[in-house]
Amino acid sequence: MCAMKEIKTLGQFIIQNQAAFPFAKGELSRLLRDLAIAAKIVNREINKAGLAEILGELGTVNCHGECQKKLDIYANEQFIAALKSGGECCIVVSEENDEHVTIDSEISKHAKYIVAIDPLDGSSNIDVNVGIGTIFSIYRRTTFTGTASTEEILQMGTQQVAAGYIIYGSSTMLVYTTGKGVNGFTLDPSLGEFCLSHPDMKIPESGRIYSINEGNYIHFPLGVKKYIKYCHEEDIPTQRPYTSRYTGCMVADLHRNLIKGGIFIYPSTSAAPRGKLRLFYECNPMAFIMEQAGGKATDGVNRILELEVYHLHQTTPIFIGSRAMVEKTEEFMRLYDSSQTRTQ
Repeated sequence: MCAMKEIKTLGQFIIQNQAAFPFAKGELSRLLRDLAIAAKIVNREINKAGLAEILGELGTVNCHGECQKKLDIYANEQFIAALKSGGECCIVVSEENDEHVTIDSEISKHAKYIVAIDPLDGSSNIDVNVGIGTIFSIYRRTTFTGTASTEEILQMGTQQVAAGYIIYGSSTMLVYTTGKGVNGFTLDPSLGEFCLSHPDMKIPESGRIYSINEGNYIHFPLGVKKYIKYCHEEDIPTQRPYTSRYTGCMVADLHRNLIKGGIFIYPSTSAAPRGKLRLFYECNPMAFIMEQAGGKATDGVNRILELEVYHLHQTTPIFIGSRAMVEKTEEFMRLYDSSQTRTQ
């Protein structure tokens, strides 16, 4: 008779590994569990969105000029509410809020953590039932008295103490890192718990998938155009041509590439010369995860995690995924775009 596989929940895993962060004294563990609770609530609403009449646009725009979906606002409210009630977070930076949100409550007055979050990545996919996700990043306050300053909030990606994403799809997964590898947890609906399903995730050194919105090809830098042509060419030793896969959701595309190997590219364009994806709460957490899984993330020239952060919503080009594929794109950028635009 086959032995039953041991089930390890996210809560058990966090407690088991808490000793790796002696300075945290359990706060970081509780903060991660707060995020997981909010993810379960958002997942529940996503699964019944069509029946609950929370699909469609709200009629408002966020600070980036993008139409806000009803689920965007719902997810934002749920994550902020969970962080407020948990008491371990003092500041939330969200894609859906123009300014940072200060959590000013009795239980949060000694909170040590700042959370940056994209509550619902790929929200343009909501109405057509295609993959969406949540991205989060956690920073530790550098001082613990008074209100956090702008300089204290805008820390570089190298200062993250944890980062992760939740992907809502055929199954719902939470993937996170605390700087000691990457682990993935799948939500078991029968238990209502995230259970360890993908321990010590590693991205293949290379792959055969490239993810980019080729509809914008005419607006791409020459180095990116040349790389796409390279992906199209037939070459048996390098297993080309590669396969193009793009969903319009960074979480979904990077999750697939993390498992199968591949590269995700969101470059600068003539319309967005500084890129479009946000450094603080999209690119930095994803770069942290990818590096911990053995991959690489750059803006075409510089390491994403070493870019200076000077605005909550600043943007950057990003080339992220399997190390060999990212390095190949860097070769093309050096050859054809020596004046690669930096972040804004």
